[in-house]
Amino acid sequence: MSATATNWLALIAQLPADAEVKLHHVSWDDYEELLEQVGEASGLRISYDEGTLTIMTLSLEHENYVEFISGLVRLLSARLRINIRFFGSATLRRRRKEKGNEPDACFYVQSAPLIGNRTDLDFTKDPPPDIAVEVDVHHDSTDKLSIYAGLGVPEVWRYDGARLKINLLESGGYVEVEQSRALPLLTAELLTDFLRRLREEGEFQAIVAFDEWLQAQPQ
Repeated sequence: MSATATNWLALIAQLPADAEVKLHHVSWDDYEELLEQVGEASGLRISYDEGTLTIMTLSLEHENYVEFISGLVRLLSARLRINIRFFGSATLRRRRKEKGNEPDACFYVQSAPLIGNRTDLDFTKDPPPDIAVEVDVHHDSTDKLSIYAGLGVPEVWRYDGARLKINLLESGGYVEVEQSRALPLLTAELLTDFLRRLREEGEFQAIVAFDEWLQAQPQ
């Protein structure tokens, strides 16, 4: 392990929840070494954008929102018999673009058949996920949109604790829209409402209400 990676690991170990550190002039090789040393560490997100390395630590509140959003999509997948592959915070990276990121969650919908039953991804060959999720209750993910654009992610959901926004990739940048392209049944208003219900009524009641809503939709 290089001295650089050792120093970064020591820094990470000292970071409190909801902290963010940006390091500049970082090489791609150092970024990849850090990823190898950290592995799939929970409570941590690492992104890279043309030499800028960002390390973020997460809170239980943040993770609760992530799990709830993923739970809604899992329920939709099962109830409506839609094949969706879930890859959590899998590291998305492309050396040629010098961009990498770990979304809070990501889903393959239209591209799920291309992934099949594999549990690993190779972004030199595989497509990016159809949807990436960012929960911004303590960190603003605006800077990550340029990373997602470089990686070719078609759709990004961003939740700031009050409102969920859906952003679609068009002409190299993201535009905010009301309806999901990958899952047209879902809108920003609908997802925002169920996230509000999570806060006010609790997870169980919100999930039950979403399931009842799904069952009421025309088949």
